[in-house]
Formats: sequence, structure tokens, C-alpha cells
Amino acid sequence: MRRTARYSRSPPDHAASVAASAPPDPAGTQAPSPPRLAAGSAAAVPPDAPGRWRRLLGRRPANSALWAAIVVLTLAWLGVVWQQQVGTRTLTQKDIAAAVRHSLENDSLPSAVARAAASVAPSVVQVTGWRRHPKTGAEVEHGVGTGVVIVDKGIILTNLHVVQQAQSVKVRFADGLESTASVSGVQAENDLAVLQAHKIPDDLHAATLRSTQNLQPGETVVAIGFPFGIGPSVSAGVVSGLGRRFVSPDSGEKLTNLIQFDAAANPGNSGGPLITLDGEVVGIVTAILNPTPARTFLGIGFAVPIENAASAVGMPPF
Repeated sequence: MRRTARYSRSPPDHAASVAASAPPDPAGTQAPSPPRLAAGSAAAVPPDAPGRWRRLLGRRPANSALWAAIVVLTLAWLGVVWQQQVGTRTLTQKDIAAAVRHSLENDSLPSAVARAAASVAPSVVQVTGWRRHPKTGAEVEHGVGTGVVIVDKGIILTNLHVVQQAQSVKVRFADGLESTASVSGVQAENDLAVLQAHKIPDDLHAATLRSTQNLQPGETVVAIGFPFGIGPSVSAGVVSGLGRRFVSPDSGEKLTNLIQFDAAANPGNSGGPLITLDGEVVGIVTAILNPTPARTFLGIGFAVPIENAASAVGMPPF
């Protein structure tokens, strides 16, 4: 019994019955039947099937693995393209606003006062006057004030009343270095003294000075000093007025053309810098007004304009 071809389109029984019922062809004009092929032969594939399908329909497991690899690689490539498109997309205003909001909520920025104080802090020094006890000969602290470095060679501005009756003067720099200092100049009419430190830090920075010509009432100012020896301490307020006068309750000395401010200042702030939000020194804190014996801050402080202070050390006017 013959085996039918695997891919024949006609049922085998139907083809045999047609051949058996056909009348004989005495003239021999009937077309010969196509030769029968053995089952499993490559030629058993229908002649009208495309070549690519014949290759796929063959029993070759390697072809399946190849197509699987192609599919995987295609999907991977599409994933890379998608990631690149997402990563390089144009930022919108909404994206920027969200980023700014996240930064403000999680990374608090320093205030303008903090930035100003930080810029001048390396130039602020504590000034201490000393006297010898008449009986024991031991050094006794005479007074504590503040000073500010205006020349990086160790030239310091402070108030005259901080060092006036001291037998020796010591300064302590921002990095903790302590040194003796000598008084190299005075300007009594403005209660100013110029100190020269005998030893200075290697990286000493001088403060930046600014003219008071454009200073306006209401402008924010910052005072840095050692109130009651505590510090350096920072306080902030505004310029309350310009061209003020003050009479010292101790010496009766009259000071004129002063800057009035309301940043907190107490004994120990004397000689310290009064600075703007740009971190520039516009004055030297010199007095507070308090008509009571308490000698504490009531909201009115005075500073000598830096123009006067600069002239005390022979610096050119602004």
C-alpha cells in the first residue's frame, strides 16, 4: 500500500477514485500523472509555498532559537530607545517649579543676615584690657570689648574706652589665636583706638569697608561682638537715623555724626563692626543709650561712621 505525501492538498482516497473511474485513453492523449514521491522528501512541500515558509516548516530546532534571540534583542533595543527619549526630554516650567519647591523644603538656604555675618566673622576679634593688681601684682581683667581687622597685617579698630586705662591689651582672633597688642593710634573725638597685634594668623582676612554716603534709614544692619564677653554674637536691626549726637554719661565726651541703629548691643559690643547685608563695615559700634543705671540695651545704639574710623589709621577717604 502506497503512503501519501505529507503535504498533499487532495485526500488520497478521492484522488484514487478519480483515477479508477476515468475511461481508458486509447489515443494516449491523457496527461501522465505526476510521479509519486517518497514520504518525508523535501520535494513533498507544495510547489506554490514560498521558499521562506519551506525553511521555517522544516524540522530544525536551531531556527526557533534564532527567532527567539531576534525577538529578545528587538525588545531590548526598543527599551533602550524609550529610556533615551525619557532621559532627554525637555524640562517644562512645571518640572523646574517642582525642583525648586523640593529644594526649598529640604535644603534651607542661609538668611541674608547669616551670610553677612559669616563674611565678616573671620575679621572680628575679642579685645581685652588688663591691669595689674596693686597688692598682688596679678593681672586683672579691666574690660572686654570687640575689634575688627581692617588691614591684614594685624591692624585692628576698636573703641578707645575699651583700652584707655589698660596696662596691657590682648586680642583673640576668630581661629582662637591669642596675641598681645599695642595701641598705635587714637582718635579721642570719635572714641576710636588703633591696635597692632604682635602675632597674627597665617590666613588673616581684613574686613571690607563701605562708605556711609548712600546709607539710608530703614536699611538692615548687623552688629557682631562680645556682649558681656559672650561671643562672637550676632544681632540684626535697621538703621534708625543718621547724623545723631551722643554724650557719654561717664566722661561727658560728645560724639557727633553717629549712625543710630536698633540691632541689640550691650557692654562688650563696643568696638565691634556694624555691617550691611553685603558684609561690608559701615561703622564701629561705640555706645548705647540707656538713661537708667542698668547700662543695658533699650533699642538705641550708636556707631561711628567708617569714614571717621578709616581716617584714624590714615586710610584715604572713600
